[in-house]
Amino acid sequence: MDKPVYILGIESSCDDTSAAVICDAKVLSNVVANQEVHSKYGGVVPELASRAHQQNIVPVVQQALSQANITKEQLSAIAFTKGPGLMGSLLVGTSFAKSLALGLQIPLIDVNHMQAHILAHFIDDEKSKKPTFPFICLTISGGHTQIVKVSDYFKMEILGETIDDAVGEAFDKSAKILGLPYPGGPLIDKYAQLGNEKAFQFTKPKVGDLEFSFSGLKTGILYFIQKQQRINPKFIEENLNDICASIQYTIAEILMDKLKKAVKLTGIKQIAIAGGVSANSEIRNRLQLAEKHFGWTTFVPKFEYTTDNAAMIAVTGYLKYLDHTYAAISVSAKARLKVTD
Repeated sequence: MDKPVYILGIESSCDDTSAAVICDAKVLSNVVANQEVHSKYGGVVPELASRAHQQNIVPVVQQALSQANITKEQLSAIAFTKGPGLMGSLLVGTSFAKSLALGLQIPLIDVNHMQAHILAHFIDDEKSKKPTFPFICLTISGGHTQIVKVSDYFKMEILGETIDDAVGEAFDKSAKILGLPYPGGPLIDKYAQLGNEKAFQFTKPKVGDLEFSFSGLKTGILYFIQKQQRINPKFIEENLNDICASIQYTIAEILMDKLKKAVKLTGIKQIAIAGGVSANSEIRNRLQLAEKHFGWTTFVPKFEYTTDNAAMIAVTGYLKYLDHTYAAISVSAKARLKVTD
């Protein structure tokens, strides 16, 4: 019987410090330390994020090993997020991973954060079905909105992406306009459950077939709210649920329109979603409806694998480990990386 492969994954691309241990693609632990410090600033402050990572990384890794019930000496390799992300935050994870791999004399594996979001679908979980190649993945987060054709674990092609803002930013900025605290995306989702999605209409941007644009939508929402508040200063509080439902409906419509075009263009009917915004209930519902209406096979990740987490880093590391694709100790973090890099 083959010796089990234990991979420690480390994720520090933005404001969450996370460590996970997997054994042959099965998650044994997935520990995430959130940083509360940013909420009062209305967004992530890079300097504060990197300082918090320095404080969190040792206890988070210790907790991940402890929950997995293994010692660091049993690890087969260490996988870490190389990029994209905030440079200061990435450096904390990169430096720690390098030092630990050197100390334990085991392979070091660099992971592209965007690829990891997609490859989270290959975490070994009996409750989740895995896509087969080729499939289309809609990657939606605070920093990215892309339609990616996935032909193999590390063979990906961007079919379309946003020409300005990411969808997560559109949710958070809309929430800010409504006076909701950061991060506002989950709050829009929460209030939308109680509202009428057809109450207000927002214009969908006109861009290329598989391109996205959200800056115009944000401006449209801002002008609409300002206009209504001039008529009725209590407009937001009296209509909050309906406004949130209408914003969420519009964004989900934009995403689904593009996915339909991608399916028509490629003929691929296996559709996955990935990234933080894939936790949104409306987008999840729409995908499940598409299974019935269009005959798609859809893959929706578990909630804990949608936002930034180390389990997705570890499983990507595991796939690279099987392929003997290791990083040199001289590897450096990169703030900008495409999913195809």
